Amino acid sequence: MINPFRTQSGPMRFSSAVAIALGVACSLLGQAASAAEITVFTDRTVTLKATDGATVVRLDAAQEIEANLAADLPADPRRAQAIVQDRLKQGGIRLQRDLASAYQGVADAWSLSVSTVPAVVVDRRHVIYGEPDVARAVARIEEYRRVQP
Repeated sequence: MINPFRTQSGPMRFSSAVAIALGVACSLLGQAASAAEITVFTDRTVTLKATDGATVVRLDAAQEIEANLAADLPADPRRAQAIVQDRLKQGGIRLQRDLASAYQGVADAWSLSVSTVPAVVVDRRHVIYGEPDVARAVARIEEYRRVQP
């Protein structure tokens, strides 16, 4: 069941007439969404749709980076340590930035009390869980906000 609700603050996807109507609806949705901050928390198991304008945070990104750093290491701890240090050096500032960003995404999800993926969060206040179509989730949140100002 998908329910919009406010997240806690704190330290946490015819005919020509139908086509025209759909275009107008998408245009209005785009205007509403552009005025909002949209963040989607997900992982690699979820295929998202219509993520334009949204920040997508993969909560398993740090694990993937760390798994790449630890791939095919020898049993000898000294050699393994030297290889990982070399991989870290080769990755340079970009690797450091990617790791920092991955962990920041986890911290942001935690601060918003995100409990399930995908989670589409609008303005750090409203969330729809389980909807991989971001535009649909945003539309549901906008509908909720009109009814519950």
